[in-house]
Amino acid sequence: MVTGLPGFLMVHQVTIEAYQGDSAYGPRWAPPTAVRCFLDEGTRMVRARDGREVSSTSTAYCPLTTTAPTDSRVTLPDGRQATVIQALRRDGGTLPVPSHLEVQLT
Repeated sequence: MVTGLPGFLMVHQVTIEAYQGDSAYGPRWAPPTAVRCFLDEGTRMVRARDGREVSSTSTAYCPLTTTAPTDSRVTLPDGRQATVIQALRRDGGTLPVPSHLEVQLT
């Protein structure tokens, strides 16, 4: 049984600051966490949680245990900062497919 993405595919590293909501002083984020992933940089149209069609410039395929709620900040390997549009759980359960979190980024 396959449990996650194979390590040899996790050739990139991003830094995720998980969005924790708004405070009296504005948005709050968790401390930065380095996450190994496979980063696919390519523009495509995706649907945001509220149903709008938005342009995603890259997608990070991360371990299923990754925390990256909508509006989290992500720093890509080239230093560019992106925002999480949506994070989709791809849990294969008992199927022989790699479980992962698909993180769509602005």
